[in-house]
Amino acid sequence: MDAVIAGAVVVCVSLLVWIACGLVRDSLARYRAVFTETARVRMSEFFLFVDVNQLWVAHVAVIGLLAAACGWFAQSWVFAAAGAAAGAWLPRQAARHLRARRMRRFDAQLPDALLALASALRAGASLQAGLRQIAAEGEAPLAQEFTLLMREQRFGVGMDQSLANLHARMPTEAASLVASALRIAADTGGNLAETLERIGTTVRARLHMEGRVRALTAQGRLQARVVGVLPWLLLAALHRLEPEAMERLWTTPEGWAVLALVAALDLLGLWMIARIVRIDI
Repeated sequence: MDAVIAGAVVVCVSLLVWIACGLVRDSLARYRAVFTETARVRMSEFFLFVDVNQLWVAHVAVIGLLAAACGWFAQSWVFAAAGAAAGAWLPRQAARHLRARRMRRFDAQLPDALLALASALRAGASLQAGLRQIAAEGEAPLAQEFTLLMREQRFGVGMDQSLANLHARMPTEAASLVASALRIAADTGGNLAETLERIGTTVRARLHMEGRVRALTAQGRLQARVVGVLPWLLLAALHRLEPEAMERLWTTPEGWAVLALVAALDLLGLWMIARIVRIDI
């Protein structure tokens, strides 16, 4: 009888392990598919053509290294799991940061490009010739975006659709103003040179104001980073120095409640600082 019960237990445990392995395998496959597709789209936005399978291998390696480093430093599986979560979160955050920086550079280059285009139109050049000049003489990312716009038109894409694609790649207010001005000029005509000059002046003034706001709120953004990271660094250091005293924090319901409270207060502080330093222009 005992042998039958033991055999049934072994069968049940084996079945549960098999189901768990299948779920983990399916979840990993879905995560890989989402990661590779997102990486492909983001790399194409940056005009970088990298094998997404190599990026996936590097991503898994970063997750493993961070998990091992955090687990070794704190001697805790909780910090190992936190390191793995950070490794999974970092690529998305890095892509978001690079995309935002690319859009800021595009907006910073746009006023000079608009003034140059307006000067070319006043000198008698066509809109296509002016756009080609910007694409040939400009710097990335503006030159890349206008080069792609011209190539789309050479392949038969209409002006409206090309401008819509440009705005989709660069969803900024300045890009929206330029796309609207060029679209209206292509449909109804008008003094496009004067319109572009006004847009360039407006964008330049807006960028100047945004730069002042970013300089004034830089301290607040730094405080947000410190508030977000410092509690967890202190926890890791204390666990490394006094593992016996910190053991209850990881192994008891009371300790888990304290960790949850710390995380909630940390997120609340980050949210409040973000609301304070966010100034719409």
